[in-house]
Amino acid sequence: MFGLHIFLGMIGPWQIAIIVVLVLLLFGGKKIPELMRGLGSGIKEFKDATKNEDEDNQIEEKK
Repeated sequence: MFGLHIFLGMIGPWQIAIIVVLVLLLFGGKKIPELMRGLGSGIKEFKDATKNEDEDNQIEEKK
């Protein structure tokens, strides 16, 4: 946890801007929305899967 705090303290607005520019250069402006949609759907599927697993565990506990 301590190491994460130090790492986040080192990232400033210029570093974020450089990362954004590099991503734009690597993937292009047209590809980024597609990548973000894929990331969003992956996160949604992960949340749904963990929610279903929690519901299954609750059903098993009732038995």
